[in-house]
Amino acid sequence: MSVAPPRESGVRNLPMARVDAHGRVHQSDQVIVEAPVALVYNGIPYAVMMATPCDLGDFALGFALAEGIVAGAAEFELVDVLRTPRGVTLQGLIPQPRFAALRQRRRNLAGRSGCGLCGVEALEDAVRPLPRATSPTLVARTEIATGMRALADGQSLNALTGGAHAAAFVAARQDPIVREDVGRHNALDKLVGALATDTHAREALAARAAEGFLAITSRASWEIVHKAAHAGIAVIAAISAPTSLAIEAAEAAGITLVAFARDDAMNIYTHPHRIA
Repeated sequence: MSVAPPRESGVRNLPMARVDAHGRVHQSDQVIVEAPVALVYNGIPYAVMMATPCDLGDFALGFALAEGIVAGAAEFELVDVLRTPRGVTLQGLIPQPRFAALRQRRRNLAGRSGCGLCGVEALEDAVRPLPRATSPTLVARTEIATGMRALADGQSLNALTGGAHAAAFVAARQDPIVREDVGRHNALDKLVGALATDTHAREALAARAAEGFLAITSRASWEIVHKAAHAGIAVIAAISAPTSLAIEAAEAAGITLVAFARDDAMNIYTHPHRIA
């Protein structure tokens, strides 16, 4: 029988059999939690994401911001978190003009944990124009190397389970902010929400984002660039590869895209002037 930890921990102990050259041993393993998380705006369901149900306040706000549903934290209110055996429902309130616009491009989707655009019905909805980054952010190459190490050190869920992606905001003379999730897009949503918690308008979030850069444990896909652009983040550093569409989007949005950031080496694909 499994023993559930505190509901916000994101980790569950489950039975398993360990098999190696010496035989078989029955024991338990710490496994990352994956659960349906429904996002509801003004009483209307919008999306169901397969996510790790921790840092849910950050996730609710960050998803709304990173998807362009609202322009700033002041336009979003999380009014209820409903937990059931089937999953979690996050009930949010947004202004009526935002809600009307949302209904025009509503996504009826069940988002897998590895999926950023599941359920989008039209090509024009899949690749929408992005806000352009105008931040004068400058990041030293050594800061990126240090930030990627801080990203690794901040992955407490991954240390326990080996199953979590992470996104971190790294700024000089500040402790890095790290959020984790079974899905890389969800981890970034949580991070955006954490960054935006003490802000109201998009301009305030962008000003905070200009102080540092985004570090991610995954490849750099279009969806990562899309979410970063809506948060006003001007520099992205990924541990893995970029995609062609991510490079094109970052170039058009004025975002500096760094990939294969490992140890002291990295590839800079777009707007290299921000890397010193």
